[in-house]
Amino acid sequence: MSTVSNAVAQREQGPAALVEQYRDDLAMVAPSHVNPDKLYRTMIGLLRGNDQLARAAASNPGSFIAAVFECAELGHRPGDTYHFVPFGNKVTGIEDYKGEIERMYRAGAVVSVKAEIVYEKDSYEFDETTMQIPQHKRDRFAGKSSRGRMVGVYAYAVMRGGALSRVVEMGEEEVNEHKAAAHGSHKDDSPWNKWPRSMWLKTAVHELAKWVPTSNEYLTDHARAAGEAARIAGKPTSAPPAPQPPATAPVRSEVLTGEVLNPGRQG
Repeated sequence: MSTVSNAVAQREQGPAALVEQYRDDLAMVAPSHVNPDKLYRTMIGLLRGNDQLARAAASNPGSFIAAVFECAELGHRPGDTYHFVPFGNKVTGIEDYKGEIERMYRAGAVVSVKAEIVYEKDSYEFDETTMQIPQHKRDRFAGKSSRGRMVGVYAYAVMRGGALSRVVEMGEEEVNEHKAAAHGSHKDDSPWNKWPRSMWLKTAVHELAKWVPTSNEYLTDHARAAGEAARIAGKPTSAPPAPQPPATAPVRSEVLTGEVLNPGRQG
């Protein structure tokens, strides 16, 4: 067997075999919208395409499989809104800000999420006693370099029915405190140093997630509570059949319209 063949065989017996071993368990923890087979194939593809990740996963399989399970449980696609970052001989799973926003939409209580970075040359004002949302103005065609350095970040959500969530604001000092507390943030290959803008947004969105529902369990629990309340009150949990019109009555058709929101375009 050639050296290349040996390397492939060892890889298939390492992290890839571990994912295969837990394949059924991953399907059990993943939300219903996740295709377990696609999750498995995508994870294997990441391992085969990233030697550094494969080495870290083989060196510390516990950290690797823990990240895989977290990715599955959150309902994300590996390498898309959830990333596997090798730090030395350990794999760290990181959900990006788009992933957190996706879970807010998935919960069903949020119709819009706004997350923006404020640069030093932007105009920004927010007084929570008199304003509902921040007033943020900038030259839309100016590049980031001409807007100066990042000085703050904010995020909020619009709920179904039009109510607004709490507005989360963070200045540069507070964001840097989160950065300092992050594992490996001082290293050149840290996401904080490779993608600082994304990490600033993630910090604000992560704080916003404390104030809005962020998982499918929200709708499940809401329906369960409503059903339990109806049971206690002795009422049926489903609406009775709608009365049928007389045979001679004309049948009226209605067209329902709705707006499709695309989480990928927010923020």
